[in-house]
Amino acid sequence: MVRGGALDFLRFLASLLIVLYHYGAESPIRLELFAQVFSRGFLATDFFLMLSGYVLGRAYGPSTLSGRLSPARFWARRAARVWPGHLVVLAMLALLVLTLNLIGTDAHKPSRFIWSELPAQALLIHAWGFPSDGWNLPSWSLSALIVCYALFPFFWRAVDKVRRPWILPLIGAVIMGGFEILARAVFHHPLPDLQFQYGVVRALPLFALGVCLARAVDMRWPSEAMARILLWGGVAVLVVTQPLDRYALPDEWIFDVPSLAAIAAIVLGAGRLPVKRPRKWIEEGAKLSFALFITHIFVGVAYWSVVHRLIETRPIDIRLQWVMWGAGFPLAYGAAWLFHTFIDQPLQNRLQPLLRK
Repeated sequence: MVRGGALDFLRFLASLLIVLYHYGAESPIRLELFAQVFSRGFLATDFFLMLSGYVLGRAYGPSTLSGRLSPARFWARRAARVWPGHLVVLAMLALLVLTLNLIGTDAHKPSRFIWSELPAQALLIHAWGFPSDGWNLPSWSLSALIVCYALFPFFWRAVDKVRRPWILPLIGAVIMGGFEILARAVFHHPLPDLQFQYGVVRALPLFALGVCLARAVDMRWPSEAMARILLWGGVAVLVVTQPLDRYALPDEWIFDVPSLAAIAAIVLGAGRLPVKRPRKWIEEGAKLSFALFITHIFVGVAYWSVVHRLIETRPIDIRLQWVMWGAGFPLAYGAAWLFHTFIDQPLQNRLQPLLRK
């Protein structure tokens, strides 16, 4: 796989949309009042989960089949990729909340920081049915991916037995449908609306669909001409569906099905097309996406605690409030760069060679 292409760009764009979704709740006027698209952060998360299955299939599929990479070793390497950075950010967040409490104030939205929920989140088991809707909230997807990593070698061996590539997306669709039925029957919600503590149920079918798409591309399907149609057709469907009010429709699946199909088409199309002109800035942006994903809540807690305290204690013009809100985004991106450059990447440089021995 060549870096710096369409998939890397989409990965970075999705990480920015997740930050926009989370920070949108802190804007002077909630952004979804301007357009429904600002309430669609769950689609960016769906893309990340699907792309995780796709990228791992393309990168590690052959080595898991040949036996060069055992399931246990694969899981250890993937866990080592996400766990250290997660623990560092969680420790920073706990220290920040503790410091604010010691100086006689609360972090912004203090109900999110329940100390009894911290161990489950540190262990990355809080998407396995353990209640934990606070602290570093987006880390529920990492907790769910830990399970997906354990199952990946078995997923790949199963899809490797399929000899007709066009069947693979259909298998992924059937898995998605089965989990949707399960979510509605057991949890009484569609998959995107599940509580974060049941994140494994939401992540598994998306990850499995990504693995199916990876195997199809591995078999050189579809053609490059069809891949372009899928890519731009998926983009067009997403653009058309976003103005819809999901909760005003007779059923959420009227919105969810075309949106998920569009995301799958984009992943399949972009993944199948060769990267003819790799861009270094796109590659670097994609590398920063993990750091941005796990650090932006920490930055938000620190920044919004100060901003909202200022707004509560003195009159601030609404235009200045918008400026203060917008300043949160370069702060988040700068913090992600610092974290990636000086913490996460050095940790990985030490850990990953040890796991390859």
